[in-house]
Amino acid sequence: MGLLVLALGAAQLGALEGRPPADLGASGGLLKPPSATRNSVSSQTDRHPGHPQADYARIDPLPLKAGGAEASLDALTAALQQVGGVRNLVRQPGYLRAEARTPWLGFVDDLEFVVDAQRGVIDLRSASRLGSEDFGTNRKRIEALRGLYTAAP
Repeated sequence: MGLLVLALGAAQLGALEGRPPADLGASGGLLKPPSATRNSVSSQTDRHPGHPQADYARIDPLPLKAGGAEASLDALTAALQQVGGVRNLVRQPGYLRAEARTPWLGFVDDLEFVVDAQRGVIDLRSASRLGSEDFGTNRKRIEALRGLYTAAP
């Protein structure tokens, strides 16, 4: 019991946050590949042929809204602000990044979104900083976000 209390205390102090990867961002519209373990999802998984976690990581992109890229990023920003634990939003033209912290243990996941206007979508990637298994957390968060985003005008 004492070990559990100690672990929860350390988590609340940020010991399980990890550091942001130095290679976040989009280069030529391409986000970082999914993780080599079961702790990420990416709508660009198929752009990394032979990826060992392709089946686990594959997820659909978000459709662009009728108002175009900036209106879509506005709607996505609003949706992210409704999802619990999301912070540190960084927005650049055609790109959005955020961090999501899990409630109990304080693990941090990095969320990235990049507009692909040619395909009419927002590609996305959500990955845990620490651990090799996310137990579906990134997928659940993205699907909840998708619901909020698509429901917005």
